[in-house]
Amino acid sequence: MKCEMGMVAYFARIRLLIFMFIGEYLHTLDPKNRVSLPAKFRKDLGRAVVITRGLDRCLFIYPKKAWAKEAESRAVHAGGTAAARGLARLFLAGAMEAEVDSAGRILIPDHLKSFAGLNSKTVIAGVASRIEMWDEAAWKKYTASIERDADAFAEQLGN
Repeated sequence: MKCEMGMVAYFARIRLLIFMFIGEYLHTLDPKNRVSLPAKFRKDLGRAVVITRGLDRCLFIYPKKAWAKEAESRAVHAGGTAAARGLARLFLAGAMEAEVDSAGRILIPDHLKSFAGLNSKTVIAGVASRIEMWDEAAWKKYTASIERDADAFAEQLGN
């Protein structure tokens, strides 16, 4: 029995390492601050997610299991440099757990909606182990900038 449980944990860990959220989807934030998650993401997100402030004025959304790993990584550095403490506070202090309802929606707390400047039209983008939520206008502006500079970024990174 012990060996079987070890194998289950091993394969669950491998699944988490190889799974990636990809794609971008336009969704509407309703008047009650709920947004429907893309159907392709729902199974792997589970029944609860963690929403937090992200970089570039977007929100990061993690499956609970992936959040545990992310939070642990941030907590390890929370007592280090001023930059590490600041990022730990940004990601951890504002984080909120949200239940995924039967319609596949989550409630975006007011402080996170305000942080990301979300209006009714949002973009939900899969970015590896997390999902990002952007105001549609901010996403368009950001992606136009990245697309314009992509060659220079690739050269800087050695790609």
